[in-house]
Amino acid sequence: MKLTSWLSPAGEPPTLLRWAVSISTLAQCCQAINFNAVPSANLDLSALGRVGLAGDFNGISLYQFEGQNENGFNTNGSQSILSRFPNGGFANLAAADGGIQAMCALVTKDGTFQGVVVGGNFTSLGGKESQGVAMFNTTTSQIVPLTGLSGKVNALLCDQATSTVYVGGDFQTADSKNAIAWVGTAGWTNLPFRGFNAPVTSITKAANNHIIFGGSFTGLSNSTATTSSNTTAEQQIINLSTANITAVQSSTTTGFSDPKNIVCKTDGVDGAGTTWLLADNVPGSWKATFGFGFQPTRLRLWNTHQDGRGTKTWRYTAFPINGIMNFTFIDPATGQNASCSSECPLSSNTSVKFQDFYFVNLVGMNSFQIDISAFYGSGGGLDGIELFEDDIFSYAINDFNEPTCASITTSSTATSTGPWVVTPSQTSSSNYLTASVTSSTNATVVFQPDIKVSGNYSVNIYTPGCLQDNSCLTRGRVNITGTMASGTANTFTGIEIFQTNNFDKFDQIFSGHIQAGTGAFRPSVTLTPSAGQSLANQTVVAQRVKFILVNSTAGVSNIFDRDELRKWIRHITCNIRVNDLCRGNFSTTTSRNILQITDSGSSALPGGSLNGQVTTMFLNGTTLYVGGTFTNTTNGGINGLGHVAAYDTSKNTWAALGAGVNGLVTSIVPLSLNVTANTPETVITVTGGFTQILAFGSNSSITVTGFAVWVPSRSNWLQNLDFSTVAINGVLSSAVDLPGGGALLSGSLSSSQLSANGAVQLSSTTLTSFPIRIQPSQSQTSTGLTKRAVTSQNVSGVVTGLFYENGGRNVTILGGHFSAQASNGSTVNNLVFINGSNSDTATGVGSQISSDSTFLAMAVQEDSLFAGGSITGTVNNVAINGLISYNLATATFNAQPPALGPGSVAVKAVAVRPNTQDVYVGGNFAQAGSLGCPGVCFYSTTAAQWNRPGSTLGGDANAMIWASANSLIVGGSLTINNANVSIATYDAKAQNWTAATGASNLPGPVSAITAANSDASQLWVAGTATNGSSFLMKFDGTNWTPIGSTLGAGTNILGLQVLTLTKNHAASSLLSVNQALMVTGALNIPGFGNASAALFNGTSFQPFALTTTASNTGGSLSQFFTEKQNFFAQPSKGLAKGFIVLIALAIALGLIFFMVVAGVIAERIRRKREGYIPAPTNSYDRSAGMSRVPPEQLFGSLGQSRVGVEKQSTMI
Repeated sequence: MKLTSWLSPAGEPPTLLRWAVSISTLAQCCQAINFNAVPSANLDLSALGRVGLAGDFNGISLYQFEGQNENGFNTNGSQSILSRFPNGGFANLAAADGGIQAMCALVTKDGTFQGVVVGGNFTSLGGKESQGVAMFNTTTSQIVPLTGLSGKVNALLCDQATSTVYVGGDFQTADSKNAIAWVGTAGWTNLPFRGFNAPVTSITKAANNHIIFGGSFTGLSNSTATTSSNTTAEQQIINLSTANITAVQSSTTTGFSDPKNIVCKTDGVDGAGTTWLLADNVPGSWKATFGFGFQPTRLRLWNTHQDGRGTKTWRYTAFPINGIMNFTFIDPATGQNASCSSECPLSSNTSVKFQDFYFVNLVGMNSFQIDISAFYGSGGGLDGIELFEDDIFSYAINDFNEPTCASITTSSTATSTGPWVVTPSQTSSSNYLTASVTSSTNATVVFQPDIKVSGNYSVNIYTPGCLQDNSCLTRGRVNITGTMASGTANTFTGIEIFQTNNFDKFDQIFSGHIQAGTGAFRPSVTLTPSAGQSLANQTVVAQRVKFILVNSTAGVSNIFDRDELRKWIRHITCNIRVNDLCRGNFSTTTSRNILQITDSGSSALPGGSLNGQVTTMFLNGTTLYVGGTFTNTTNGGINGLGHVAAYDTSKNTWAALGAGVNGLVTSIVPLSLNVTANTPETVITVTGGFTQILAFGSNSSITVTGFAVWVPSRSNWLQNLDFSTVAINGVLSSAVDLPGGGALLSGSLSSSQLSANGAVQLSSTTLTSFPIRIQPSQSQTSTGLTKRAVTSQNVSGVVTGLFYENGGRNVTILGGHFSAQASNGSTVNNLVFINGSNSDTATGVGSQISSDSTFLAMAVQEDSLFAGGSITGTVNNVAINGLISYNLATATFNAQPPALGPGSVAVKAVAVRPNTQDVYVGGNFAQAGSLGCPGVCFYSTTAAQWNRPGSTLGGDANAMIWASANSLIVGGSLTINNANVSIATYDAKAQNWTAATGASNLPGPVSAITAANSDASQLWVAGTATNGSSFLMKFDGTNWTPIGSTLGAGTNILGLQVLTLTKNHAASSLLSVNQALMVTGALNIPGFGNASAALFNGTSFQPFALTTTASNTGGSLSQFFTEKQNFFAQPSKGLAKGFIVLIALAIALGLIFFMVVAGVIAERIRRKREGYIPAPTNSYDRSAGMSRVPPEQLFGSLGQSRVGVEKQSTMI
């Protein structure tokens, strides 16, 4: 049992409190937050043209930095310290098990930055036990707990001038409540007034250097609480009757040996069965051990006088600290105050009925022992004992409440209904009740305290930590209601407490007036599990509720001003002060809920007050943003102030943020965001209990989950604007600027690099949106989106896409189950065309197709789009089912193929046979028109009729590809001649089906297929095994190779594609070194978590794309689609040797030819220079010019010189 909140050293605590914190760990650090980049994907998409990704998501990121994930924001109340990734997403630097309410950067007088102080309602931060406050080192990301507090921190102020952090909240320390200071390297230091008697919610520093505390307090902690009567301060009796009572050296006399005789015994009458005695002439002890902790303030003892015996001196030892307690008492002999410790006296005077001893030190304990060292007569003994405490508790376990034997008419009690069991305390302060409940289980605990005096109280409920009982994964929320006074108007409801804390904590659930209990009325607090939780079996715990009287004579009224001279002044009632503006839930003669404070006092804002509570404020320049429960000013007349508004402090006017939101706003936090190009600007994030951004102007209402972003430069909500930006959803509670630049935030966010719904364009390193506004899916399915047994009721988002370019056109086609906005402002459902040749005009197919339809597969045959899925409607008075044909050139419907059937069908694959007019479709259907055609059928566009390929195939087809003009590969849950098969091949020339080689090795139906090489003789396939797990396998032409258990449970693979890389990876037998397999779907990668796309290099998976959804879950990617299908185009890295030889030979022949031609030309030039003339070429009788040449002249020139030859020639 752990008593952290109560244990303190024996003896008077010093004014300066220093807890065991290593101050050296708070040494100077810088503010750099570094993120590790992951290896590049190295995709070569250059041969593919435009590339798109389709899926079910509202935000998408490329995996670029360690720490990115698909996790949704926490809904269990836990938050984290956040920073920004370089790509715009948000990184969790340190997770808390509760909320973070405040942060500030601690810089000392000499300019040393020590770290960021973090405060909130947490019990651990960054995996370290930290009760409400800790220091975050921005260099190492390490957490340094600032131990010594127990409770919740609401406000922090880092004051560099004094090297001090002022801390306020609902907490206690050894000697302070609700306010304390951390001073430089000295540690915790009590404020002179020891804090306040109720929670502090805000701390700020005024222009005159005064420190202003705001909250719900009415007095200082060191003031004395008063009541309407002079009743004693001790409020409650500690239950000894259910403790384990033991004794050492008890008497053996019958009726006097049982140490329990003196419990619940207050009449002072000695006798057998009512008195406990020690054995004769020996010292001894009496001990009580409890199942809960307590902090006693008074001990009452009745001495025995049986047979002249009695206790003379004794001492009180507390456990587990094993410390001897100090007491003060009134000596009955002298009537004077006295004190004692190890030898406290007890009177033997029979006229002294009992004696009261007051504890000097308030110490937590769960056991104590009274050692009797000296005695009267033959031995010691006692006739009665009672123990009191100031704390007013009601425990869930009734054995820990006030004893029934005390005859108290309004004693503390609890009533439990449901499957509650007692759980040992382990590290908690007491045992507690635990129940495992479902949505139909009734589990309730009603706490009723012993309130003796009416007054103003603060009520805290205590929750044991979940680590001690290993219930963190099943803890959730509980609903707290209460009745504080008679009458139905004196109740509170709607308080929810998260029970996901790792260590023990308490939460304030009420502050206000409570009526004293009577026979007719009892104050009560009721705990029940909250409705609407996703936990199948929720663990609920119930321990105790504490009531603290806060009435005070000090008269401080919710604002306290402390300057360096430790002066304090009274001010008006409110909670938080920001730059001379005060907000809260109050009313004065001139102001309500918000006012301003000047040197002359408080006054109403010139622009008017607000008609509801103001819970949060943020000042940005001259604009004050406020949030709360208000809907207008007190005077009315300003429309659109729905729980959030802006006040111009320079013009003293209120302005609406659109029309606001439909519920409570709890926090307003600034955020830097790229809105125009790459220029960051400050936007305003709003968090609270709202579910809708209200409609205004031409903007429709938008469903949200308590988070919205206002863009001041656009005077609109981010959710209404049409530009590329990050996707953000969740909770932001605070922000802090770091010295030297940068900022940290706190909260819990789900974020993505790009806000986009259903489809994006991909380059090698970036994502961009398609020029279409697809509406966010309001109802997402699980991440196990599947193409098997798909109906329009369980699929959302974009499922399939393609690019159409015939005739120089540039059209992007997206299909699925979604709504989008057409260029003319109308709504397009489920199938959209984006015409890039016509200013990105977006159109649909009209209302002839049912809006409940879902498109799952598409293919283009010349200018005709064949789109299949779960589709119904009527086109040109012809009913359609499963497939439509649409002319893309004319933007009109073609004559439709006869409907598929019977009943509800789904076409899951469409593929055009190469070099033909035949369109093959696969899915779950049994006939096409009147033709029996199960699983796979083809439509001849020339004959306008359905045909059955072969006659032996049955079952459902999920995916198919053409390996050649005559070979079709189909995967699914198929049969051939009634024999089950997961993958089959169809020979279109022979018109017969055969099971693929080794198909019996596949563990279940195939849902995705892609070619592993250019002729599809090798394949990659994926599907779901008969045991429900996903499988991925490679076919090398002969054998099937499973990838093994490289993907975790819950994986659902929807698409496969082999891609070329720009950089080789390590050699693998499954993939070429310059290839990777893109796997899309909803993937569970061991050691990483969920991803929507991953690259497999033959040995391991690397996350590629991460998605998020509006329903706070990871999304999925269903298809990787491209403009060109050149997946196996060889990169330009050189030619085959044969080509090189041929090219070299051609070059050599060319050179030879050139040399010959050049030689001929040179010879002709030479001859011309030497007098040669061309021979006559005119027509004449050649015989007339010929004469006979004697032989001696013809051969006589042989052997002569050239001159002789020329002479001979002349003679001829």
